[in-house]
Amino acid sequence: MGEFYKKELSAHLDQISWKSAKDRLIASFFDRIPNYQYLLYIANPQLLIKNMEKQYEPKQAEPQAQQKWEQEKTYIAGHNPGKLYSIDTPPPTVSGSLHIGHIFSYTQTDISARYKRMNGFSVFYPFGFDDNGLPTERFVEKKLQVSSYALGRSEFIKLCLKETKEVEHQFKHLWQRMGLSVDWDKCYSTISDSTRKLSQESFIDLYKKGYIYRAYEPALYCTTCRTSVAQAELDDIEKPSMFNDIVFQDNQGNDLIIGTTRPELLPACVALLYNPNDDRYKYLHGTHATVPIFDFKVPVLADEQVNIEKGTGLVMCCTFGDKTDIAWFKKFKLPYKQAIGFDGKFTEITGPLAGLKVHAARTKMLELLREKNLLIRQQPIMHAVNVHERCKTEIEYMALSQWFLKILEYKDTFLAQADEIEWYPSFMKARYKNWVENISWDWCLSRQRYFGIPFPVWHCKDCDTVILADVKDLPIDPQETPYNKACNNCSSKNIVPDTDVMDTWNTSSLTPYICFEFYQPKAPSPFSNDTAPDFIPMGMRPQAHDIIRTWAFYTIVKAWMHHKTIPWKEIVISGHVLSDAKEKISKSKENNKLAPETLLEQYPADVIRYWTASGGLGQDIAFSENQLKIGQRLVTKLWNAFRFVKEHIESVNPEEKPTNLGAYNEWLLHEASVCFEQYQNYFENHEFGLALNVAEKFFWNTFCDNYLELIKNQLFNPGSYSAHEVLATRWTLHTVGMRILQLYAPYLPHITETIYGLVYQKTIGTKSVHQTRFAAIQEPYIFQASAQTMHHVNMIIANMRRLKTERQLSLKTALTTFKIFVPDAQMQAAIQSQLTLIKGVSQAEHIEVVVGNGETNIQEHNGSWHTQVALEQQ
Repeated sequence: MGEFYKKELSAHLDQISWKSAKDRLIASFFDRIPNYQYLLYIANPQLLIKNMEKQYEPKQAEPQAQQKWEQEKTYIAGHNPGKLYSIDTPPPTVSGSLHIGHIFSYTQTDISARYKRMNGFSVFYPFGFDDNGLPTERFVEKKLQVSSYALGRSEFIKLCLKETKEVEHQFKHLWQRMGLSVDWDKCYSTISDSTRKLSQESFIDLYKKGYIYRAYEPALYCTTCRTSVAQAELDDIEKPSMFNDIVFQDNQGNDLIIGTTRPELLPACVALLYNPNDDRYKYLHGTHATVPIFDFKVPVLADEQVNIEKGTGLVMCCTFGDKTDIAWFKKFKLPYKQAIGFDGKFTEITGPLAGLKVHAARTKMLELLREKNLLIRQQPIMHAVNVHERCKTEIEYMALSQWFLKILEYKDTFLAQADEIEWYPSFMKARYKNWVENISWDWCLSRQRYFGIPFPVWHCKDCDTVILADVKDLPIDPQETPYNKACNNCSSKNIVPDTDVMDTWNTSSLTPYICFEFYQPKAPSPFSNDTAPDFIPMGMRPQAHDIIRTWAFYTIVKAWMHHKTIPWKEIVISGHVLSDAKEKISKSKENNKLAPETLLEQYPADVIRYWTASGGLGQDIAFSENQLKIGQRLVTKLWNAFRFVKEHIESVNPEEKPTNLGAYNEWLLHEASVCFEQYQNYFENHEFGLALNVAEKFFWNTFCDNYLELIKNQLFNPGSYSAHEVLATRWTLHTVGMRILQLYAPYLPHITETIYGLVYQKTIGTKSVHQTRFAAIQEPYIFQASAQTMHHVNMIIANMRRLKTERQLSLKTALTTFKIFVPDAQMQAAIQSQLTLIKGVSQAEHIEVVVGNGETNIQEHNGSWHTQVALEQQ
């Protein structure tokens, strides 16, 4: 019988215009209806709908809203005409699972996007996935327990492509569940053919312009990841170490004491140095010294960079222990001795250290020195070391042929470019400037890995000529596509492919250009001339503060080098979510107990979004479950408030504004206008948290606590008021309710969409609340006099309620008399004009407004309650 009743009830609901009610019913309500109630609801479907409205069910409502947006293409820029506002959304790294920090920052971006859309802009909001490079390789190796080197290049690339597709699908599903208003038809991958083509074309363009060069140079190298890295990929970590005093000998056999933290590099020692102003060592000028254990000679040189006060004032130069070694290596044209191999093991030239890793080699070297009595002192120290941010391995310096982008000589230009961009918060620009000022290396673009974008280059082995691919043949993999022509320079056919891939940031730094190709897919290449497309600079770049030195900086570099412009007009910096241990929550840490999928099982997406809005720009924040509970209460309050609103405004025509609204309605419209002005001012500075606070205060205090309580008597007892008064109140309720819905829409998109469909869509006409415009709804009203009057009325009612509460009386307790003391006749007249309103709230039989002084109290007399309130002039 149950199936029969369902079919009958469904047919009856077809006759009702509220289709979403039927959808919700079929999804969750049918199975909870006893058979005997079906006959009742078949006879009266409206009763069923009313019962269903009693409780908001996010597990049904949120997917339905998301489905509606997808089907109706709500967020496509073309469906929202207006001035273009484009967002250069961070493409998340496809290297595992998302965490609550991603939810925090990406939802904040979405809040701003939704605001801009409702503020009249055509918002172009694409999305991407950063799925090439070292992070993805390490993810695949760890997940599948494979070695890229053991598996081989081709097979490993296939594995990476397969795994990234699966992760991208999971990421997209999670973002959709969170309600991101992204145009999912404009979704890119940094390993796709189109992106590979764009990245390779950018390389060719910058090479031809002279910004890129190839050199056999010492570079930062990670022996764990087996690749060179850029300076921006380093972290500084304080580590304990030992400062070791080691005995060398001069050419006369006298002892020379050298202090070093890296005794294992003795086999790579190429010189000793002293300061030319240090009288202790001037006699060594032009001589040689003997390296202990290995017994070979190195020159002794003078250089002002040697710190006389540090250690013994005599230092060794090895290839390479640090950047100073590299500087001396270049200055004095010293030989290169490679002590550490690219696999992190010591090479054959190191004798007894060969085959050992760094720390084992250090231990072995100290043992050998002790045996020969050549280690005369050790002092424990703490010092900062550079580590690779990906794996935390200490960085080494290796010499190899690599591609570099010139940035050192343009540092002043990149500082000036930052001044052309609006930074939110503004203090984050100082972090950018500090980074740029302290750059000491050109950007190394080369990575000795497999899964990345190949350099579109071959090399002539006979004359070292660089052979660029033809742009029309891009994308291309030189290792898979042999160069079948002869070298243009020497006619040799001894041509080999470049075997490196590009740093993943070399592609991510092109996201404005990737977005442009989605915005105008048939446009010519953005690198076809020196004029930037009108699309660039984009509207906004949202990102976290930890990648200012990478993604922000590199994108600024590329936009200037290609087109002498800035990449975006605004950059908006978010903070991180911290664990209980006050550490950044990330995929690489084991402190992530707040998996987004788990949170979405416990809380509606709107509630989680509400929490994200509580964080300020650029500020790290600890996860707050209490904030989620506050958001849950807000969702419930919105639903209940608009259930009340709905039954009283169904017959309202918003186009027919009453001529005389009355002071209490004018006051509400005035306060709504003040609220929106503050809300908009905050949003224009990307202070979405402060904008939410303004909306919260208006909704909870002004609208719910004051206005709804003031008008309840009028709505439920309309016979005591004129028809015009009731109509004015219902019109105001409709108007301000819609304004409130708009204020919350950027933050709580699902429940506001659901309420809009139930209450407003029929009268407003627009398909979605997220396609409505502030300009059409948030009409400014200025009713200063009414606002002042109602301020006093609200104070009177608040004092009356407080007195009842102090006496532990119900707020519905009727009053026999209510005496109000006011300071002057002008206020007396203003309060007397609102006596009907005050009587409806206070349930008072008699109200008297008296000019003069009085006490604020409430008393019982012969079983009746009497109160008086003294109101002071403010």
